[in-house]
Formats: sequence, C-alpha cells, structure tokens
Amino acid sequence: MARVPLAIVVAVARNGVIGRDGDMPWKLSTDLKRFKAMTLGKPMIVGRKTLDSFGGKPLPGRPHIIVTRDLSSHIEGAQLAGSVEAAVAIAQVVAAETGVDEIGIIGGGEIYRQSIDLVERLYVTHVETDIADGDTFFPDIDPEIFEKVSEEAVPAGEKDNYATRFAIYRRKIAAN
Repeated sequence: MARVPLAIVVAVARNGVIGRDGDMPWKLSTDLKRFKAMTLGKPMIVGRKTLDSFGGKPLPGRPHIIVTRDLSSHIEGAQLAGSVEAAVAIAQVVAAETGVDEIGIIGGGEIYRQSIDLVERLYVTHVETDIADGDTFFPDIDPEIFEKVSEEAVPAGEKDNYATRFAIYRRKIAAN
C-alpha cells in the first residue's frame, strides 16, 4: 500500500500563537471556508483538546482520528489512537479505503510538535497580527526543511478579524 502524504493545516499569528484558552484567538470566516474545502473527505488527525474546541464532535464530512490518552472513551464518528504514530497508521488505512490523496493534521499545538517531522506539506494561514496572551504555539518553520512553494495575500473579509497570507510549504528532504 502506497503511503498517503501527510499535511499540517494551521492558522498562526506572526508571533507563533495558534491558540488561547482552548480556542483560536481570531475569527476568520474566509479561512474557515478554505479549510473546509481543503479538508472535506480527507482523514483528519486531531488532538482531543482541539476536538473539544469544536464542541467535542468531529467536523462533518471528514473521518477523524482523535489522539487521546483515554482510549476507553467513545466519540461518535471518530476512531481513537493513543499516539500520533498510531493515528497516522489508522489514517493511512482510511485514506487507502477511501482513495484520498492526503491526510490532514489539524492540531493542536502538541499534535503539531509531534507530527511536523512526519509531514510532506504545511498549509499555513499566516494571520497578520501578534497575539499577546496566546498560550498555544506552532513550531518554527525551518527553511532548511520546508520551502515555501506558494503564497497568497488575503485581505480581511467582512467576517474576518485580520488579513492573512495563505502559504503552502513543501518538505525539501524526506519525512521520517
């Protein structure tokens, strides 16, 4: 079975913040629409705390693999994994069964840290602000490992707090 590529999908402030008090510190309707279009139908790997920020339920139209220490819990519409590596193995099977071309990793901070060495692509919404009181951060993107292959400036829409830049990064050297 061919390995389906892994991709991180994240929105990050200029100072690296991705979260505050268990939620995203911005409202970006334009970016949420892009996120939905990019992820529909693809397996999503997500940490339990991030799932809680969605209201504790998987997002519709995407198979979810939840990374959690509590494997005895039951989350409707999701599979559970005790580690990022176990989640990737489950997601590979789901991707092969459904014929999709990519697996998304959608947070949060700890899941990103544990998976950045495994992914081929980063889909990054750079939020044009600094968040002073953030408590969850995205790791620095190492230009020796990831090259930016595209970037698009996105002005703040009517329902957006900030302007953004949407960038795609590709791994230069093979993932672990």
